[in-house]
Amino acid sequence: MARSSPSLLCLSLCLSALLFHASQARQQWQQGNECQLDRINAIEPDNRIQSEAGTIETWNPSHQQFQCAGVAIVRRTIEPNGLLLPSYSNTPQLIYIVQGRGHTGIMFPGCPETFEESQQFEEGGSGRDQHQKVRTFREGDIIAIPAGVAHWCHNDGNDPVIAVTVHDTSSHLNQLDNNPRNFYLAGNPEDEFQESQQGGRLSRSQDEKRKRRQRQGGSSTCNNLFCGLDSSFIAEAFNIDESLARKLQGENDNRGSIVRVEGQLEFVRPPKRIQEERQLQGGRGLANGLEETFCSMRMKENIGDPSRADIFTPEAGRITTVNSHNLPVLRWIQLSAERGVLYNEAMRLPHWNLNANSIIYAIRGQARVQIVNENGNSVFDGELREGQVLTVPQNFAVVKRCESDRFEWVSFKTNDNAMVNSIAGRTSAIRAIPADVLANAWRVSPEEARKLKFNRQETHLASSRSQSFRAAAA
Repeated sequence: MARSSPSLLCLSLCLSALLFHASQARQQWQQGNECQLDRINAIEPDNRIQSEAGTIETWNPSHQQFQCAGVAIVRRTIEPNGLLLPSYSNTPQLIYIVQGRGHTGIMFPGCPETFEESQQFEEGGSGRDQHQKVRTFREGDIIAIPAGVAHWCHNDGNDPVIAVTVHDTSSHLNQLDNNPRNFYLAGNPEDEFQESQQGGRLSRSQDEKRKRRQRQGGSSTCNNLFCGLDSSFIAEAFNIDESLARKLQGENDNRGSIVRVEGQLEFVRPPKRIQEERQLQGGRGLANGLEETFCSMRMKENIGDPSRADIFTPEAGRITTVNSHNLPVLRWIQLSAERGVLYNEAMRLPHWNLNANSIIYAIRGQARVQIVNENGNSVFDGELREGQVLTVPQNFAVVKRCESDRFEWVSFKTNDNAMVNSIAGRTSAIRAIPADVLANAWRVSPEEARKLKFNRQETHLASSRSQSFRAAAA
């Protein structure tokens, strides 16, 4: 058996230590914020920033339900041939691709540049281009971005890319405060959360400021990391002249954080056939300890493909989950997700989340949702519509019923292996209790107790057209 390298052993020990403190960190967060929610609302973004080639919409992270869950939420729309500038965050991020396709680069520190041009492309002595792996993404993908790891994104399709991102502000990996922060390496982007935290409304004020800077022929502020460095330091660090160094500081750049690429974006990429073969192999390819387990780890999983469903009922819908078992990087960032589809009048049976808060984003359609707290009080009873976000705190009971032809959602969970316990159905907590216990608990007859246990045969999803639904109604 091959002996583990010291680097790999060190990395494993460090990750184990981080994971050991992860649950403690979130528990301490929630002890300081008791989540005393008398009312939860389905809410839409309250801040919008227009960039040259897209828009950024954010939900106010100071909202009570987001403070309870310890998250912040962003929705980005990237137009065709738009480029989201490189940045990193103080929090782990989980991104769901609602629509579109493209490429993303995730830059791990210390990892080799495994994508490089061949010598025939070397011209003028400037050297061949080399960079870290560039990954493709498509609709339905979940992409994990660890805290402090820089990434960029490009839309190479014909339709806008719509991506919803959850920042885990209460993560043990965030050593700052609970405010989400994006550190941009280029451009002159506006603070995505500042207006929301100050109570600002949709982007009119920010858009007016941007237009005013454009009329003035320059930018009154500079917001990327290089802006705070002396241009002479930048020139010395990169071994370039100061005029080029000043360009890194975003001089006269009013394009925002999503810019339009001039022509076609060029980078080193394998042919599509080779990419597909690598995906079938699980992304493996490097053959030495640390690089194999860290630098080449899978960062995405598709949960939108119907063929990958974990739970499927033909007349009701399907549910697909991604957690640290099928995407191991999630064990590092302590997040997971669930993608669901309900057909007309179908129900996601009542349940609660054992070990995680759940942040639901409605992708399409609408549903009626009810949420109940520990006192038996309804904290939400209303419609959840496309584009809205709803938070379900840990252990609160929740039930969904589709009220359109089709309701689709994605739930972000604040645990890498989130678990649910059903209240009704074949694998529910009620089914596990002896009938006589139920009869005495609810003061019902033994026959009624057996009906409560056995009338619902489905496990998670039920349709109004199902036999057991009709039997229960009768």
